Amino acid sequence: MTTMMFTRTVLTLSVTLFAGAHANVYAQAAAGDKPAQAAPAPAPATPPAVTKPAPAPATAKPPVVVPAGVAVPADYVIGAEDILTIIFWREKDLSSEVVVRPDGRISLPVLQDVNASGLTPEQLRDSLTKTAERFVEDPNVTVVVKEINSRRVFITGMVAKPGPYNITSPMTVVQLIAFAGGLLEYADAKSIVIMRTENANPVSYKFNYKDLSEGKNLKQNIALKPGDTVIVP
Repeated sequence: MTTMMFTRTVLTLSVTLFAGAHANVYAQAAAGDKPAQAAPAPAPATPPAVTKPAPAPATAKPPVVVPAGVAVPADYVIGAEDILTIIFWREKDLSSEVVVRPDGRISLPVLQDVNASGLTPEQLRDSLTKTAERFVEDPNVTVVVKEINSRRVFITGMVAKPGPYNITSPMTVVQLIAFAGGLLEYADAKSIVIMRTENANPVSYKFNYKDLSEGKNLKQNIALKPGDTVIVP
């Protein structure tokens, strides 16, 4: 009897221990199967600030270069063979360097033939501005006299260097003779003649070089005009 009770007690204790062991195993297994809690995702990195490149400075247009011109006499008017530079600001295609033709006209792009002879540079500028208004808006024109070839006087006969001479400033008969190298040995210094056209009519003026050299009749040393011819016999 005692033995049976002992055996039952042992069995009961064994079942209890076995059940407890299995419960621990199940608890550990359950704990192992439970997924681990994910770590919180890191906050997204702040993107670096994008610096916009500074706008490139506007390229300035090169200034229009106005060529140097010759000094013109106060009474200058444009004539044949004069060389002019015509500048249209902001309209480069219309600008040009031109030679006044024998008929007194000049040729320009787009504007074609324009009369120039007998006009002052200012008058030609106004004429070109008015003509250009048909083709461009608010034209701005500059007329530069690059070379004067129309204001010529001529000397012929007994001088060292006869021929045409440009006059870009006032010139007298004596000054022209000096430019021409002076009178030759056998020149008739008392009978020099100045030929001129006035109002479409030829006129002549006598000039006595010997008297002038002696300080006499100084008024005969007149100022020459374009187209005058001095004849030294």
